Amino acid sequence: MTLITLRNLGVTLSVPLFSRLNLTINPGDRIGLVAANGRGKSTLLRCIAAAMEASEGEIIRARGLTIGHVEQNVPADLLEMPLHAAVLDLLSGEQRSSDGWRVDVALDSLGVPDALRQRPLKHLSGGWQRFAMIARVLMMNADVLLLDEPTNHLDLARIGQLENWINALPREMPVVISSHDRAFLDATTNRTLFLRPEQSQAYALSYTRARAALREADASDERRYHNDLKTAQKLRQQAAKLNNIGVNSGSDLLLSKTRQLKARAERLEDAAQPAHLERSAGKIRLANRGTHAKVLVTLDDVAVETPEGKLLFRTGRQFICKGDRIVLLGANGAGKTRLVALVRAAIENPAAMHAGIKATQSLVLGYGDQALADLAVSDTAMRALTARFGVGDQRARTLLAGAGLSVEMQARPIGRLSGGQKARLGLLLLRLTEPNFYLLDEPTNHLDIEGRETLEEELIGRQASSLLVSHDRSFVRTVGNRFWLIERKKLVELDGPEAFFAAAGA
Repeated sequence: MTLITLRNLGVTLSVPLFSRLNLTINPGDRIGLVAANGRGKSTLLRCIAAAMEASEGEIIRARGLTIGHVEQNVPADLLEMPLHAAVLDLLSGEQRSSDGWRVDVALDSLGVPDALRQRPLKHLSGGWQRFAMIARVLMMNADVLLLDEPTNHLDLARIGQLENWINALPREMPVVISSHDRAFLDATTNRTLFLRPEQSQAYALSYTRARAALREADASDERRYHNDLKTAQKLRQQAAKLNNIGVNSGSDLLLSKTRQLKARAERLEDAAQPAHLERSAGKIRLANRGTHAKVLVTLDDVAVETPEGKLLFRTGRQFICKGDRIVLLGANGAGKTRLVALVRAAIENPAAMHAGIKATQSLVLGYGDQALADLAVSDTAMRALTARFGVGDQRARTLLAGAGLSVEMQARPIGRLSGGQKARLGLLLLRLTEPNFYLLDEPTNHLDIEGRETLEEELIGRQASSLLVSHDRSFVRTVGNRFWLIERKKLVELDGPEAFFAAAGA
């Protein structure tokens, strides 16, 4: 029994996001929804949830169907509420007295600690806010779940927990998941829809296998397109020869044959469809100034502590060398960001005393944090570029356009840019710094799959020395050539990340 049917669905918001989209959602479907930032994933989910109207086409929903939709952001009116109350709020007054117990069952199923349940949502991390929104959907007894970027703000343990929760849902429960987390999609989906302005492609495969099938289909379309154009060109050449002979000989038959060949060529050219060309959300490029130093940073049994002075771990004697791409692993709260902050301080202010940390004098730091805190929200992208690097307006506009920021976006306050636009701006500023050492805390936050893969290629291709923190398993596996783990108040080196991923349940 089909629960939801999309027929020739299309949405245009200044530009077409998708068109002529046909899709069925059946019991047991776990559909991964894939597209670049700003290309219609959230819009499509809102259309399915009846939160907005499509520009064309129709959506047919089974009678009495209840759809649970978890959007990316917490509604503003819930932020002041304690977590438990925000979930309970979904029930009517009568239901609260009879079914209020279900709130704790839902929160238990998601592993939300009791200590967090009475805290206002605004004081909780983005990950726990996300789990609160999922718990609200559970209270609906939904027949279909729509999850929009559910892994945003989650650490590896919570991502693993969410994967297990999705996979433990009743087998017939359909789930549609919009995500840029490739490993998460592989673990939770059995169908994949690649959303495109025209000719969206769907496969009964999880993400990685579907991506390989899509590439082969695009390559086949490209070959067919060029073959059709070559055939049309040959037909025109034959027509030109016959036309010359026909004119010289006065043969009406040859002139008629010429017209037929030209008509065939025109039909082929009109029908030829070029392969889909993905419109880039903006280029990501890095720089590597280079250094003659072999050892860039030395950690001599550094004590990493909380702001209150509580010991989190000691590093032992460790070296960060030229060409290292070290991924720092550990549970939330283990001290990863604290260590990153200590290394940053030692590089940026070598004259100050940083006990146990020594950075080579030739280091030029490229630093990016997960909150993009170095970007002033009231500033504009243009001012951020021209003030920091002294480039002229025309050069700044060209650089920003290359990073995916239109002239209109360049004049907006940075606080009004999307997460993906901010991330690309931050990476552009990093490149212009011309560093020879990158210190990146969750650099893939807000980047789509294309952006993540490009960042991977740049870090590897530039042989960029770096210390990285990331919860994206695909990114970690691809980029890292060394792995440090914080456990039992020590920093230890691993041969690879898989044991940590398994232990984290991811």
